[in-house]
Amino acid sequence: MSLPNRDILIVEDNPADVRLMQEALRTLEPAVTIHIATDGDEALRFLRRQGVSSSAPRPRLVFLDFNLPKFNSRDLLRQIKADPELRLIPIAILTSSDAAKDIGDAYDLHANCYLTKAPDLDGFFHIIRWAAYFWLDIATPPPPAADTFDPLAFTVGL
Repeated sequence: MSLPNRDILIVEDNPADVRLMQEALRTLEPAVTIHIATDGDEALRFLRRQGVSSSAPRPRLVFLDFNLPKFNSRDLLRQIKADPELRLIPIAILTSSDAAKDIGDAYDLHANCYLTKAPDLDGFFHIIRWAAYFWLDIATPPPPAADTFDPLAFTVGL
């Protein structure tokens, strides 16, 4: 039996945070494959398998910085969750903001969880590792898109 997909997409514009996340995820067993997008446009092309990302795997988890420049993170999240091919991918918002408005916005846009970056390195690593562990090893992923059941499309003939 083959291991399930353990691909993670990190959408983060800060190279230092990317390096810290890679370091935190490096120790996971079984190992994960990390993909990086530095802005929303690049993330959307990766997720939609466009251009140089035409053979990109479908990630099991996306860590999304909620304060991206250029392509607004909220717009990216809105587009992901509106796309039938992408909407079931768990999106973990990772940000330094603990503002009630940001938290509300994230959940209103159907983020799967909201993680506030810890101010210390050990805390940061702990949050990243536990989130990845939960989404990759504890939570059961949805079935492939072709096999999903849409209760809104189900009708009973009378």
